[in-house]
Amino acid sequence: MNHAQARALAESLVGQMTLEEKASQLRFDAPAIERLGIPEYNWWNEALHGVARAGTATVFPQAIGLAAVFDEDFHRKIGDTVSTEGRAKYNAQSAHGDRDIYKGLTFWSPNINIFRDPRWGRGHETLGEDPYLTSRLGVAYIQGLQGDGDYLKAAACAKHFCVHSGPEAIRHEFDARPTPKDMEETYLPAFESAVRDGHVEAFMGAYNRVNGEPACGSKKLLTDLLRNQWGFEGHVTSDCWAIMDFHTYHHVTDTAPESAALALKSGCDLNCGTVYLHLLEAVKEGLITEEDITRSAVRLFTTRFLLGMFADDCFWDSITYDQNDTDEHDELAQAAAEKSMVLLKNDGILPLDPEKIHSVAVIGPNADSLKALIGNYHGTSSRSVTLLEGIRSYCRQKGIRVYYSEGCSLADEKAEGLAKKNDRLSEAAICAEHADVIIACVGLDETLEGEQGDTGNYSASGDKITLALPDPQARLMEMLEKTGKPLVTVLAVGSSMNVPQGNAQLLAWYPGQAGGTALARILFGEVSPSGKLPVTFYESVDDLPEFTDYSMKNRTYRYYTGSPLYPFGYGLSYTSFSLEVIEATSQEVKAKVKNNGTMDADAVVEVYAQTDDPDSALHPHLCSFGRVFVKAGEEAIKVLPIDPRAFTVVAESGERHAARGKKELWVGFSQPDIRSCELMGVSPLHVIIEQ
Repeated sequence: MNHAQARALAESLVGQMTLEEKASQLRFDAPAIERLGIPEYNWWNEALHGVARAGTATVFPQAIGLAAVFDEDFHRKIGDTVSTEGRAKYNAQSAHGDRDIYKGLTFWSPNINIFRDPRWGRGHETLGEDPYLTSRLGVAYIQGLQGDGDYLKAAACAKHFCVHSGPEAIRHEFDARPTPKDMEETYLPAFESAVRDGHVEAFMGAYNRVNGEPACGSKKLLTDLLRNQWGFEGHVTSDCWAIMDFHTYHHVTDTAPESAALALKSGCDLNCGTVYLHLLEAVKEGLITEEDITRSAVRLFTTRFLLGMFADDCFWDSITYDQNDTDEHDELAQAAAEKSMVLLKNDGILPLDPEKIHSVAVIGPNADSLKALIGNYHGTSSRSVTLLEGIRSYCRQKGIRVYYSEGCSLADEKAEGLAKKNDRLSEAAICAEHADVIIACVGLDETLEGEQGDTGNYSASGDKITLALPDPQARLMEMLEKTGKPLVTVLAVGSSMNVPQGNAQLLAWYPGQAGGTALARILFGEVSPSGKLPVTFYESVDDLPEFTDYSMKNRTYRYYTGSPLYPFGYGLSYTSFSLEVIEATSQEVKAKVKNNGTMDADAVVEVYAQTDDPDSALHPHLCSFGRVFVKAGEEAIKVLPIDPRAFTVVAESGERHAARGKKELWVGFSQPDIRSCELMGVSPLHVIIEQ
C-alpha cells in the first residue's frame, strides 16, 4: 500500500467523523471511536536502541555506541530486529486489549540531532557529530524499523527537527540561532536524507525556537521546508508538552488555544501533551477551521492505514510474541557491543593473556551496575550481563580469581549513608594489592548525562559541566594508578571524557544487555576491538565555545582548530591493517585491505573529502565508510560509494553549489589529521580526483 492509497482510505474514514471526533484523534492518546470501529491508540512509543519502556525487550548498545560500529547494513539489521520485537509485543498486547502508552507501532526514533557539544546530556541518544555519518545510519535505522513490504512494519520518527542539542536546563525557552550556512551544512542534511532516502513516516519537532520561531510552530520548517521543498508525506508530532511552551516560556502566544492554532496551522499534526484539548476553542475563536483539523486527522490515519491497523492481510500481524527477547537477538546484542567498543589507548597490556594472569581486580561504580549498560530510553532486558559478571564468567572458565570492589559511589562522596567520605577506597586498594591486573570500570550513566528531569538527574539538568570524572571516581583512579599495578580503564559513558589514567583504555559506551560478555571477550583477546569514535574527544570544555552558541565555528572535527584528545573516526585494533587504493573516482573508491597481524578482525575504512573552494569546511570531511572482516594474513576488497555531496560546498547564504578547484580524497582507517596519524601510527592514502 502506498501513501496515495492509504490517504484515500484515511479521507474516507475521517470524512465520517464529527468535528469533535476529528479533534480527539490529534492527541497522542487518541480515544476510540466505537461507532466507526476505531480502537483507542497511543502514539507515544520509543525504540532508540530497542523497544523501550514497555517491559521485556532486547537492549542493544546506546545509539552513540551503535554509531561507533560505522556499518550501515549492521545498523539496518538492528532496526529490523527492534521492529520485529515491537510488532511481536504490539500484536500480543493489543490482542489482550492493552493499548497503553509505549505499546503502539509509532516509534519516536531515531534521534538524528547533531552532537555538536560534549556537554549535552542527550548526546548519547544521537549518532554523533558528523552529518554524513548521521544521515547514513539514520536512514539505515529508519529502513530497518519500517521494513520492506506492503505495509509498514513500524513507523519511524526523525527527531528533533531540526536544531536541538542543549542546554537541557533552558530547552523550553531557548532560541537557537544557527547561520544559513550551518543549517544547510550541518543541522539539516540528516533530516533531509531521512525524507528523501529513508522515506521516514514521522517527524518530531524540537522544544526550542529556531531563529525566533518555536520549532513545533514553524511554518518555515514544518511546511515550507519539510513538505514543500523535501516532499515529506507523513505526519508531524510535537515533542512532549512543547506546544505549551509557546505561551508559557517562548511567549510567542498568549493562550493555549492560540498555541494550538499556531502549531496546527504550521504543520504539527499530533500533540504530545494537552494543548490540543483546546482545538475546539480555537475553532470557536476563529483561529483555525475544521479543514485544518481534518488535514491533520487524515495524515494521522494515513499512517495507521499504512501500518495495516485496519487490514486483514497485513503480513506483520503474523509476528508472534515468541519472536521477542530471543537467543538470536541476544547474540546480535553481543555482536553490537563487541563491534561498538573503541580501544583508545594500549601500551601492549591488552589483550590480557589468560594463561599468564592468575587474578584480576574489577573495581569501580560501573562494574556491577545495570544502569551502566542501558543508557536512556531503554527497555527491560531479561538477560543483562554487567561488566563484572561478564569478566567473572570468563575468568571462572580460565581459573582466574576475581576480586571486586565498588571503589566509590558514582558521584556521591560515600557509598553508605552513615560512613565517612571515601568509604570504599581502602577496599579497592586491598583488592588491587591481591591482583595481577586492575580493571577499573568507571564513567557515568543516565542519571549524570541524560534528558532534563527524565530520571531526576544529579546535576545540570542532565548536561555535563566538565569532561572529567566525578570527584569520587577521580580520586579512585588516582589511587589505583599509584599502586603501580597494570591498569586497564573501562569507560562506560556516552560522550567525550578525559580520564588520564590507565595503561590501556577501552571505551565501552553504554553497551546494552550483553555488555559484560562483550567486554570480557575483548579484554582477553577473543575478539579485537573495532569501534571508531563518532564524536571528537576534547581535552577540556575550556577548549570549546559557549554551550549556547550554535555556530559550528571551532566545534566538531570539521571546524575544530585545536588538537583533540582523541579524534573523530579514531580507534585502535589488536591487529594491524594496510590498505591499497585500487580505483578512486568522485563516485566510488575500491580499496584492498590487508590484515598484517595474527588475529582475525574487522577493519573500518574511512574516506574523507576536501576541496580548495573558499566555502569548504576547515578540515576534510567524511564522505564514505565501510566495515570489512579480514582474516589474519589475508586480504579483502571493499567498495565504498562516495557521498554525492562530497564535492559540494555551502556559501554563507546557505546555498549549496558544486565545489571549485582541486578535489581530494583520503582513504584509510582514520582522519588524515596530524593527531589521528600520530595515534594510529599510519596515515590514510591521499588521492587527487581532479586538479
